[in-house]
Amino acid sequence: MSHPLQAVLAQLNQIILGKETVVQLAVAGLLARGHLLLEDLPGVGKTTLAHAVATTLGLRFSRVQFTSDLLPADLLGVSLYERDSGRFRFHHGPVFTQVLLADEINRAPPKTQSALLEAMEEHQVSIDGETYALPEPFFVIATQNPQHQIGTFPLPESQLDRFLMRLELGYPGHEAERAMLSGEGRRELVARLTPACDADTLAASQRAAAAVKVAAPLLDYIQALAAATRHQQRFACGLSPRALIGLVAATRAWAWLDGRDHAIPEDVQAVFPAIAGHRLLSRASGRPDPLAAAELLGNVAIP
Repeated sequence: MSHPLQAVLAQLNQIILGKETVVQLAVAGLLARGHLLLEDLPGVGKTTLAHAVATTLGLRFSRVQFTSDLLPADLLGVSLYERDSGRFRFHHGPVFTQVLLADEINRAPPKTQSALLEAMEEHQVSIDGETYALPEPFFVIATQNPQHQIGTFPLPESQLDRFLMRLELGYPGHEAERAMLSGEGRRELVARLTPACDADTLAASQRAAAAVKVAAPLLDYIQALAAATRHQQRFACGLSPRALIGLVAATRAWAWLDGRDHAIPEDVQAVFPAIAGHRLLSRASGRPDPLAAAELLGNVAIP
């Protein structure tokens, strides 16, 4: 069966060349109502992908450049006293949007990174005893430079766990790179993009994806993968229930994007590395284990 987001995938693949799997994972993550972390070297298209996703889906978009002196108030907003009214008035920060691009999120100190926790989990912001709801839908797409680069702060585990997926673009293939070199710049192409979707269509697609059937044996497979992460000494900790709920949601979304109303083991395997990779930290180094997800998929039998 077809779906209304085929035009979204097609348009994104015209901007991000040769990365069809990454593009589909990004769209599946948003269908699963999750946030995305794009981690890679500078200049491979992380910001371009985030901007293209927001524009193509027809959502309001804000970009914040995270720096070492960025304060939580710069992100969330601040209450200022107004002399004329004699009252404090809250001025909304850039987080009050539908897609927030947190560019180079790990260049900000942990206090500022943590300011996003409530927004990402509960879609609201609490300031000075008042709670302000964020628009719906609300997604954070964060980019992150590799941790060995100068001036970066590792994301705390609690922050990492709020991201449904971590994606890497990598270098383009030869043909895709040649097309970029001989054609227009990605920035110019993104500037001319028009929405291929709207918020209502996205919401309907999210509901349809959430209705995809996941049979009991497939849930057994997902739980077996989780158990394998929890019983190995190589990991600082195994996958949490929150991660498994996200895995099921992303599995449904991937199946729906492939035109099916039921999920199969290959759907789990397609999304598992993006969901587990940043959560499975090596006990020895405290950093993500790049080989862990593939090894788990190879070692855990499908029921």
